[in-house]
Amino acid sequence: MRPLHPPGPERSAEWRRRFGDEARAERPDLAALCLLVGGQADGELAESGMDAAQMELDRLAGELPFQPGGPRSWATALAEHLGGRLGFRGAPGDYQRLQSSLLHEVLRRRRGLPILLSVVWMEVARRAGAPVYGVALPGHFVVGFGPPEQQVLVDPFDGGRVLTGTDAELMVAGATGSPLDPSMLSPADPLDVVLRILNNIRAWAAARPERSDVALWAVDLSLLLPSHPARLRYERAQLLVQRGDFLTGATELDAYAEIVAAVDEPAADRVRSQAHAARAMLN
Repeated sequence: MRPLHPPGPERSAEWRRRFGDEARAERPDLAALCLLVGGQADGELAESGMDAAQMELDRLAGELPFQPGGPRSWATALAEHLGGRLGFRGAPGDYQRLQSSLLHEVLRRRRGLPILLSVVWMEVARRAGAPVYGVALPGHFVVGFGPPEQQVLVDPFDGGRVLTGTDAELMVAGATGSPLDPSMLSPADPLDVVLRILNNIRAWAAARPERSDVALWAVDLSLLLPSHPARLRYERAQLLVQRGDFLTGATELDAYAEIVAAVDEPAADRVRSQAHAARAMLN
C-alpha cells in the first residue's frame, strides 16, 4: 500500500483555508470537504487529484439507471452497481488504515470505513437524483433513501445490503446497549458527517502516539467547523505539549482553563497546573 506523506506547510495552510471556507458556505459540499481532509494526510493529492475524484463520482453516477423508481429501487440499484459490480465494501482490517478515512483513497481502493463508503454512496446517488442522506447510527454509519414513512436503510460497509428494522435495532443495541430511538434515523447534517470522520481519524492517531501529527491536523480541521466540542481546544493544547511545543501548549491550556472556570473552577485549576507543568519543561 502506498505510504502517505503530509503536504508541506504552505499547501497544508491552503487546504485548511479552503476547508474553513467550505465549512462556512451556505451549502457545504460534502465531497469537497472530505477531499480537503485527504489533502492534509496525503501530500501527493494535488488540485488535479481532487478534481479527478469529483469526476469519478460523476462517472459512477452516470452509470446508474435513470430514475429506477422508489427508495427501495434506488437502494437496490446502488447496491448492485457500487457493492456488486464495482466491489465497494469494507472489512475489519480497514479500521487499521488511515486510508480508510480518506475519500480519494476509498475511491481508488474501493475499501473504507462505513462512513466513507456511505459518503461514496451518498455522493453518487445524489448526483443521479436519488432521495439520499446519511444516517448516523451509533457505532455504524449507514445510508437512507426516501422520506421517513418509506425510509430504506442500506449498509455500504456490507456492499449496500438493505437493512431491516431489526438490523438497525441490533446495530444500536450492540453499540450502546440501548434501544433504537427514532431520532437516530434522521438525516445527518454534512458538517456532522465531516466531524465524525475527523473523530475517526483522531481515534486512529490516538492509538499510534508516533502519529500525533495526524491527530493535530484532525483537531485543527475540527476547530474550523462552525460547531465543535469546546474540549477539542484542550486536546489541541495537550497535543502541542506532547509534540514539544511547550509554550504554545501552555498558553492554550491557560485559555481553556478560563473557559472551564465559568462552570467548574476545580477543573480549571487542574488545567492551569498542567499549563504550569508544560512551561516547566522549558527549563
